[in-house]
Amino acid sequence: MKRLEPEIIDYYNTEVLKMISEKYGITPMDALRAFVCSKTHRMLENAELGMTDFGAGALFEIWECEKITGDPRNSIYIRGE
Repeated sequence: MKRLEPEIIDYYNTEVLKMISEKYGITPMDALRAFVCSKTHRMLENAELGMTDFGAGALFEIWECEKITGDPRNSIYIRGE
């Protein structure tokens, strides 16, 4: 697995955790923990999967889909419908 550059991961972490924190009313640290421990984040870290083709809003939606269904691949962004 080729890992994504840390600067890019930091950007997505910052942007997505703001969205999680605002929507779910949790602290930024708890939001960061929820995102970093997710399958979505593991997919983001893998440069070969091309998750950076999506903006931060899409990554948030993918994470949220994972939170609801248990699998980030259920997201409309990944299914491509």
